[in-house]
Amino acid sequence: MSKNVIEMDNITKRFGSFTAVDDVTFHLRKGEIHALLGENGAGKTTLVNVLFGLYAHEEGTIKINGEFATLNNPNDANDYGIGMVHQHFMLVHNFTVLESIILGYEPARGGILNMREAHKRVVEISERYKLAVDPDAEISEITVGQQQRVEILKMLFRDNEILIFDEPTAVLTPQEIDELMKIMSRLADEGKSIIFITHKLNEIQEVADRVTILRKGKHVATLDVAETTAGEMSELMVGRAVDLEVEKGYVKRGDVVFSCEYLAVKRELSEKNAVHNVSLEVHAGEIVSIAGVDGNGQSELVYALTGITPPDAGKIFLNGVDISKWSIRQRTKAGMAHIPEDRQRFGLILDYSLANNLVLQTYYEPRFQKRGFMRFSSILEYADELIERFDIRSSEGATSMGRALSGGNQQKAIVARELDRDADIIIAVQPVRGLDVGAIEYIHGQLLEQRDEGKAVLLVSFELDEVMNLSDRILVMYEGEIVADLDPEQTDERELGLYMAGKKKEAVHV
Repeated sequence: MSKNVIEMDNITKRFGSFTAVDDVTFHLRKGEIHALLGENGAGKTTLVNVLFGLYAHEEGTIKINGEFATLNNPNDANDYGIGMVHQHFMLVHNFTVLESIILGYEPARGGILNMREAHKRVVEISERYKLAVDPDAEISEITVGQQQRVEILKMLFRDNEILIFDEPTAVLTPQEIDELMKIMSRLADEGKSIIFITHKLNEIQEVADRVTILRKGKHVATLDVAETTAGEMSELMVGRAVDLEVEKGYVKRGDVVFSCEYLAVKRELSEKNAVHNVSLEVHAGEIVSIAGVDGNGQSELVYALTGITPPDAGKIFLNGVDISKWSIRQRTKAGMAHIPEDRQRFGLILDYSLANNLVLQTYYEPRFQKRGFMRFSSILEYADELIERFDIRSSEGATSMGRALSGGNQQKAIVARELDRDADIIIAVQPVRGLDVGAIEYIHGQLLEQRDEGKAVLLVSFELDEVMNLSDRILVMYEGEIVADLDPEQTDERELGLYMAGKKKEAVHV
């Protein structure tokens, strides 16, 4: 049996009266990929934050390579050879890639920073592990997938032997996920030991050797992945059987609720179009999905449709009314809901309470204010209702700060707020990003319920199984244009992939 490099025994971590991690034992072997699986708020990130020195635990012991260890901060963790890729990247956006990698670990000679030596080493590591990224590019100029490579290079630059990946695929495209799985396998083959936090059972089956399952802060099981099934893992994680097969039923398509005509949006700091002459319609009682590889104009299209940025040409209609120049508030009041792709940038105010975040779109309504004064009791009562209905987990309930919630629970809060507003059009971008299988089952059910109630749903997703399962129609976007309008009953993932890769195109008429 391989030697344990990490032994966390009987770890307990509390936040006030809330026990986030309750008497959990977790061991990591040399050269293995050990997955941590659990629902949103199950304690996975809290457990590894204890290991990384971000939190102090109240009970239990930690051994690293057989010796008792005290971890007061991340510098202590780095001294023990532990590195971590956080769910929300820890990068300085106006730094270069090179500056971000060496920050806090700057190579110097005679007290002078040796950037040439650092540049050479970063290039060598990136070539060795096939982590292609330009060392001289600014973080703000590179894709999310490339930013993640920078986070991995930070660990490798520090010669970390124990690597923690916290929900590393939550913001990646399918192609980037495949690439990351190969990188993780390569690192393990070289003797690195990896803790892999994820909600995606197929990823665990693809790369992990063992899986430890947490539920509500407690250890449920540690299993050999090769000897268990996805169904068994999901049931242990949620505490019940989970069915991710979607029963859509027959679509009852009504009138056009939402549309755009010949929409064009320029790329930021460029005269080139990110969106070029896009026209689409979404009817009442249908889910229309936009599929495509990330970076083909989906984000810019959604920004224009929702009012985040103005379109450079074309028109947008909601219930037959031209809303092209309307503000976000006007669109919201007219019946638009938006689940954004970047929950922290566009979905939440992180230093507001959960309760206040849940009324961001409605705080001005009479039920929540009177003569300009907030009715806090009404807000808290409403928040408690949504927290229970959507199973939003936090240490202090409605009074928890937005930034204190796990990524999955931040997402649940946004979904709860937007779906509860009785909107006519729901624009949902990656609505189940970072959610566990139980939450995915629930959110998919909620979207279908909206559709069956006669609402129009525009879904933007990079997950082909989600697109195929939920859609009544699929629009494929490639290089800023709609290149296909497909019936999911008449196509498959292979054909969809051809359109997404630009190898197939059809004339699309709205």
